[in-house]
Amino acid sequence: MQPYIAKTLAGLEPVLAKELLALGATEIRPLKRAVGFMGDQSLLYRANYELRSALRILVPIHSFSANNERDLYEAIREINWAVYMGVGDTLAVDANAQGEVFRHSQYIGLLTKDAIVDQFRDRYNRRPNVSTIGPTLRINVHVQGTHADISLDASGDSLHRRNYRRDTVEAPLNEVLAAGMVLLSGWNGQGPFVDPMCGSGTLPIEAAMLATNTPPQIKRDSFGFFKWPDFDQKRWKTLKAEADAKIQPFEFEILAADKDPRARNATALNLMSAELETVVRVEKTPFEKLEAPEPPGTLIMNPPYDERLKIEDSVAFYKNIGDILKKRWPGWSAWIISSNRDALKHIGLKSAQKVPLINGALECSYQKFEMY
Repeated sequence: MQPYIAKTLAGLEPVLAKELLALGATEIRPLKRAVGFMGDQSLLYRANYELRSALRILVPIHSFSANNERDLYEAIREINWAVYMGVGDTLAVDANAQGEVFRHSQYIGLLTKDAIVDQFRDRYNRRPNVSTIGPTLRINVHVQGTHADISLDASGDSLHRRNYRRDTVEAPLNEVLAAGMVLLSGWNGQGPFVDPMCGSGTLPIEAAMLATNTPPQIKRDSFGFFKWPDFDQKRWKTLKAEADAKIQPFEFEILAADKDPRARNATALNLMSAELETVVRVEKTPFEKLEAPEPPGTLIMNPPYDERLKIEDSVAFYKNIGDILKKRWPGWSAWIISSNRDALKHIGLKSAQKVPLINGALECSYQKFEMY
């Protein structure tokens, strides 16, 4: 058993912990924008392929204290990097520094790269190259105060890249955020699901993948761990085949609607790319004219916040959302995400739950409203 860390977005730690428990992880502990856990190599592979709310899976290899740049450089140089890569391989470093001692993440990244390259140059009189695109080894450095953690990035590209997105309209949701919102709502495919302002279709696509038990990375052809010396291709193929075999039909309705024809077209294109066009129905219909499927069901909405997408009168716009929900959606649970907290107050409904989330750089509130 080995310790791992799954990175996520702020507010999604509880649903990620629940996902890890379902995969068979042990010693699960929520961290800040991450969840620590224990598992074997099989779990590492499955976590990358099957987790919906994770951004990256890291493998910690070394922790130490560093009071200055020299300490940091020497400690990283002492790690035997030849275990993880060869002199002909490429590397990339992602660094994050917080606190008074080390303030510049970019500089920490350069220092780490120099320490690794210098070790290879001393040993072999040759140095590995740096490549930010498809490196053999992606290294993660996290420095908090004087404490440094060095990890290997098992994912490579961020896991929010599901590779189904072919077209977008303004301000598309991050796929991991969308999946996390569906998981936070508690919707599990036992009833209809509606997104009445679907934009590029990320929420209904993630809902459809969840409902059909489709692995979120089914469209991806490589991960960071593919290039590691201990990569077990046979085990990977077996685990992938097992996950793919669990894909199931979906009995209820998923509806994606938007008044904008561009949004409808983008959603339809992305659904075809995700091979889910038979699972999700797409309509070009404004919210006030949308027919609610038979309740009970779950509605999730990402309306304009009046930040990147401008609206003339945000108070009237949000009040109208509340009025439509009361009149036309009895028996439904409605979830709304917005950074416009003032406008959210004018929905005119008592929220049953509030979850703080981050959408891009915007601090948002994700609120649940029960329509009795």
